[in-house]
Amino acid sequence: MKSLLSLLTVVVVLASLAGAQTRKVIIDTDIGDDIDDAFALALALRSPELQILGVTTTFGDTELRARLADRFLAEAGRPDIPVMAGAPTQANNVFTQRRYAEGGRSGKTSHGGAVEFLLDQIRRYPGEITLIGIGPLVNVGAAIDKDAATFRKLKQVVIMGGSVRRGYGDIGYGTPSPPQPEWNILNDIASAQKLFASGVPLYVMPLDSTQLKLDEVKRAFLFRQGTGLTDALTILYHQWGQETPTLFDPMAVSYAVNPELCPTEAMRIRVDEKGFTRPEPGAPNAQVCLESSPDRFFRFFLDRVAAH
Repeated sequence: MKSLLSLLTVVVVLASLAGAQTRKVIIDTDIGDDIDDAFALALALRSPELQILGVTTTFGDTELRARLADRFLAEAGRPDIPVMAGAPTQANNVFTQRRYAEGGRSGKTSHGGAVEFLLDQIRRYPGEITLIGIGPLVNVGAAIDKDAATFRKLKQVVIMGGSVRRGYGDIGYGTPSPPQPEWNILNDIASAQKLFASGVPLYVMPLDSTQLKLDEVKRAFLFRQGTGLTDALTILYHQWGQETPTLFDPMAVSYAVNPELCPTEAMRIRVDEKGFTRPEPGAPNAQVCLESSPDRFFRFFLDRVAAH
């Protein structure tokens, strides 16, 4: 009897340790335009360290983005993950993956509100949730406006956003490109300013460390795996209609799983009225990753996403 009780104690301890190592996350995404959001969501789904409480959509046609996420999650075998839509906004960019979104069979014609969902989850799990922001920060700003005290109870926020020392097209060699207003910051500057002033532990993956090219060899390896997840990525890639994706957003997910993949340094960042993210003297308000190893990233990413 004593040995049975000891065995049960060990099982309970191991189960509690496994639960403690699982990080609760919410992924806020503008999936459907560029292709990197889908690759980021795929990585999260293949990371057992993450408990995905929900996916929220932001910017532009948020309902259509939510329908895309519904279908993607279902085809990846995770229809249980709730999807919520943020408030729609004006957007002039092309929704490249519209056909995939409109072809889903989830039966959902509308989705709950993203901001309400985010705040409700924070109240339920204060100090436990990592918000991974991989789109314009519309929902983030709205949540801060609605209930800043609750928003501050996030464990941390990890975003793909900003450009500190390197701009678009600067992948670490060749002609340097100066910092530029980055898409996610530029499309809601006011919300970005609120986030950087919020006091929530903030981890930033800017253009400096996220211009990671998924070349032809890596694409071929990934797309021939034949899983529900990789087949969905293959379809979305072809609907996107360009050749070599830059996996900006997956680095934010990678950091949430393994911070060693993108070491950060404490900085004070000011978001100016034009959407530049400018370092300046003063008390740090973010941890910023200015350099990453593409080789280490792709070994991690491909091992996870290609897994059967």
